[in-house]
Amino acid sequence: MDPAVIAAIEELQALKVAVLKRRYRELFGEESKSSNKQFLFRRLAWRLQANGEGDLSERARRRATEIADDRDLRIRAPKEFFIRPDSASGSIDRTRLPKDWRLPEPGSLLTRRVGDRRIVVKVLKDGFEYESRRYRSLSAIAREVTGTRWNGLLFFGLAERRDA
Repeated sequence: MDPAVIAAIEELQALKVAVLKRRYRELFGEESKSSNKQFLFRRLAWRLQANGEGDLSERARRRATEIADDRDLRIRAPKEFFIRPDSASGSIDRTRLPKDWRLPEPGSLLTRRVGDRRIVVKVLKDGFEYESRRYRSLSAIAREVTGTRWNGLLFFGLAERRDA
């Protein structure tokens, strides 16, 4: 690469964002949409190198335009993409959260000993049952039993603590 181009690129590294944006305007003929210093540096370095070494050939430009032709590009997924095959009506219940793979099947019993008490929780299809009361989460049960906030999965031994 030409030593003058290398020197010009090295000079860019010491410039502030405002100066880089001004250089961007000079080299590209338009305002930059970004104020990210790394982005501006890379784009300017590329342009300096392209000006010094030669830009893309006209054939390469045409091919890039063909590849980038995005008339058939979808912005949103089709509605059928979100419909589950097991759903007969086609409507989606967004109020139900997806089932956590760490939870046992409905009907299973989770037990935990806390002091002299034995805690037994029944897993339901849409929640949990403890002492004939329904709960939405294991964390709510753990808080009820201990009086402090707990991760319900950790409390019942269904997950392990990740030490950072």
